Amino acid sequence: MPINLVIAVTDGDWFDMLRHQPNLSEVNFWAPSAANFRALQPGELFLFKLHAPRNVIVGGGIFAYANALPCSLAWQAFREANGAQSAQEMRARIARYRKADTSDRSDFEIGCRILTQPFFFAEADWIPVPASWAPNIVSFKTYNTGDVDGLALWDAVHERLGRSDFPGVAEVPARFGEPQLIRPRLGQGAFRVLVTDTYNRRCAITQERTLPALEAAHIRPYGDGGEHEARNGLLLRRDIHSLFDAGYVTVTPELRFEVSRRIREEFDNGRHYYDLHGQPIFAPADALRRPDPGALRWHNEHAFRG
Repeated sequence: MPINLVIAVTDGDWFDMLRHQPNLSEVNFWAPSAANFRALQPGELFLFKLHAPRNVIVGGGIFAYANALPCSLAWQAFREANGAQSAQEMRARIARYRKADTSDRSDFEIGCRILTQPFFFAEADWIPVPASWAPNIVSFKTYNTGDVDGLALWDAVHERLGRSDFPGVAEVPARFGEPQLIRPRLGQGAFRVLVTDTYNRRCAITQERTLPALEAAHIRPYGDGGEHEARNGLLLRRDIHSLFDAGYVTVTPELRFEVSRRIREEFDNGRHYYDLHGQPIFAPADALRRPDPGALRWHNEHAFRG
């Protein structure tokens, strides 16, 4: 089945920082505007091209997800995987691209293209752009493996991945065959963004929608065998997230919120939380993204204080 590939023009500072970072599991290829990105589906290839006159492809990643976020929250989710050393450096770079006034203190909303299993080629392996690449392209161009240029690009990328040491893309066979989707392995940042959007940017318990106050909670912690995936996540207000992780509240497999008696016993407090006891949570409409009952049972049995 033909699949798409994107070649995107890369911010030089972003590329130079990230290419030297070991063991990256994900990166945020951000755009200074919040325009929608629909060129790829999860599992397709997103490739990096240097600015002209260096018309070469120097690396890429597996496309996982795209959305728009305030730059402060993009920093919180991905930190240095945004290709900057600090939130201030990242914001200054965004402001430069947007040609914003230096006195503008806005929390710019930016486009986030989240890539997993990123790879950066050695200079000897850089790939010339296809002949169909136009010099006036400033953002990205989409190719398809059903076309000559797209298939040649797929083959060139996978030939390099097959003979080089890229443990992050282990799913790619050493000898490439038919073009195929590659399963993205989500990291912590991608998990946070995906869960935030899965719950329409509202707390699953209270419907609070002040975005800086919301956090993506793992139902079963990653360190205890949980995955970075939507079904293992809940979007919770920060205080409820803390109580959930500490076992003072839980969500049952029937998707009801429960509060432990230990809050009253230990803190002589918690009236606000007890007012929420027993109510159904606001679950995603998409059944494939609703909380995993098995993960909820794990939390009920192994984390909740009862």
